[in-house]
Amino acid sequence: MRKFISIWTVLFVGAALAMMPGPVFAKQMKPGKGIKVQPARATWSTGFFNEALVRRGLTELGYDVKQPKDLQNPIFYKSVVLGDVDYWANGWFPLHDEQLPKDFNEKAEVVGYIAKSGGLQGYLVSKKEIEKFKIKSLDDFKRDDVKKAFDSNGDGKADLTACPPGWGCEKAIAHHLDIYGLEDDINPIKAGYEAAMASAIGNYKSGGPVFFYTWTPNWTTYKLKPGEDVMWINVPERDDADKAVSGLEGAVSDPIHMGFEANDIQIVANKKFLADNPAARKFFEVFSLKLADINEQNARMNEGEKSQKDIERHVDEWIAKNQAQWNGWIEAARNAAK
Repeated sequence: MRKFISIWTVLFVGAALAMMPGPVFAKQMKPGKGIKVQPARATWSTGFFNEALVRRGLTELGYDVKQPKDLQNPIFYKSVVLGDVDYWANGWFPLHDEQLPKDFNEKAEVVGYIAKSGGLQGYLVSKKEIEKFKIKSLDDFKRDDVKKAFDSNGDGKADLTACPPGWGCEKAIAHHLDIYGLEDDINPIKAGYEAAMASAIGNYKSGGPVFFYTWTPNWTTYKLKPGEDVMWINVPERDDADKAVSGLEGAVSDPIHMGFEANDIQIVANKKFLADNPAARKFFEVFSLKLADINEQNARMNEGEKSQKDIERHVDEWIAKNQAQWNGWIEAARNAAK
């Protein structure tokens, strides 16, 4: 009799479990169990947070995710095509298009959007001066009253916190000053960027004006928030390579011509890896970050919280603040593996 009841109990419990909704089973799934994954990571620290969050997601899905290999862009793209690495979370497009090997589309793929149009570059000016002088573009710095307001050393030029020698943005800024006829109006400060920005922020906090170049994601736009402290301004005319950005918070116009093409920050992965791991693919597709969150984390790194232990703590805190969204991404990935 005991044996008879035990059998029926097992059958009843099994039937009850089978009738439960798919997600109940999905939450117990570890689709990546036993699968080793080799990520890569870009060499710029502003992309470390993206990588750590994506790696955490795959780990939660059961994958055995190794520590990332820090690679220069062209080396990564060759490596992902060869299958030496499986993915990275630091693709910038269209900026990286020219760095892709010829057989990239056969062996690798760009997946999802970590931050659509999140890779921005441009010029920002303190909001107080924007409103006082009606500044809309770099062209306004040809005006004597504007130049005087931003001239800290008495040379008759507005001081722009720019980029150090050798940086790609140094050349881009020099190009703008040349083609827009601003070389006699704007003085690009080419000191170390972090030190120069720290000085500019200090001047702003003391009530002075600020005029600087930056990119996103970056700690600068967390310290000086577009729309509150500063505003993005236009370039005087549209470059052939420039695409207008619409809906940008803190811009003096909508759309705004920033002089630099906006980039999508995306995950890039080996095609075979994606085909073999639908859970990973789905996580890559649904994962995204607010630019403000990346900027905030980058600011913490700039203030000294930059060890890997610090970054992992930032990941813990971000997930805790966004738990429902995170759980949804994990569940979607698990369901994709069913």
